[in-house]
Amino acid sequence: MSMHRLDDFKASKAVQFGRDAPADDVQRLLSQVEERIGDVPALLALAEVTGRTAPDPGAGGTVRLWEMLASLAAVDVAAARVFEPHLDAGAILKQAGQQALFDGTWGVFAAEGPGHVLEARAHGQSATTEAGVTLSGSKPWCSLAGHLDHAIVTAKTQSGSRQAFAVDLRSPGVQVEEPLWISHGLREIPSGTVHFTDVPAVPVGEPGWYFERPGFAWGGIGVAACWLGGAVGLVRTFKDALSRREPDQIALSGLGEADRLLASGFELLRGAAAGIDGGTPGVREDCNGSWAHALRVRGNVAAIVESIQGTVGENLGPGPLARDERHAKRVSDLRLYIRQHHGQRDDAQLGSLVLKGKSTW
Repeated sequence: MSMHRLDDFKASKAVQFGRDAPADDVQRLLSQVEERIGDVPALLALAEVTGRTAPDPGAGGTVRLWEMLASLAAVDVAAARVFEPHLDAGAILKQAGQQALFDGTWGVFAAEGPGHVLEARAHGQSATTEAGVTLSGSKPWCSLAGHLDHAIVTAKTQSGSRQAFAVDLRSPGVQVEEPLWISHGLREIPSGTVHFTDVPAVPVGEPGWYFERPGFAWGGIGVAACWLGGAVGLVRTFKDALSRREPDQIALSGLGEADRLLASGFELLRGAAAGIDGGTPGVREDCNGSWAHALRVRGNVAAIVESIQGTVGENLGPGPLARDERHAKRVSDLRLYIRQHHGQRDDAQLGSLVLKGKSTW
């Protein structure tokens, strides 16, 4: 039996928060993604093609990149979760001057977790490898590891610092653990633990470089663009629902609030992109300043998205959650995805930077 879907309304329309209209190729990409929702291998193939020409953060096209990510999330949040780390990996490799490595599909595995340690061993310390660096240990929260060709992985070095490495996930020493994933959110993007045993690795930047580069903060804002795009999808569903009935003042107030919040989010991302590309002092060159800036943007976007989630949920009621598969999926995906923002802990990190003088007031 076919099921009426509220959010078919302009589902693949590109999100625009820059001054110029989105490029035609973005609209074509969204139409292709629309046809492949839930098909991870097909989405990864699209991400691989897109990564060859996508704008890089800090290279003059940051707003275009973030518009693309937001547009993807507005179509399907999980699809954006497929594209974002692949594009981020490409940007990281370019920032390190190692763009020649960017072939196939990529992930970025930088999370840490209790009981999981991944160590990098230099030449001469591996029992099975004669030269270079190898990785041994475990890495948690590795999204789509079983589908990807390569990943940028952070590991502990002999000196105790953390360093990024490029690895081939098809190497014999890589074991992808079947993830325990009971959540309905991001069901097709499970994140599990990967075990490494003497896996050859290529250093990406010097020890500490991965976290100290301003690009680390830029990638964090790119994730926030995905969150905001997911909220756009919710508001489109809300608007379409109101167009099918005579809305009361409460519903109109909710739609107005959602529009106002989206507009403020668009302005935040537009301004952040301009600061990154224009070399605003403290945003582009200084790693602490750029991360403080990213924490402000991410925190404000997260608050906007969570407010929109509440407003749309209250106004639409239980019907779409119970009967509209696409809407229910978006709600579940976005609720899980936005938990990458750590709330008060991120604010505490920002507060420590402000205390050291990283503020404009």
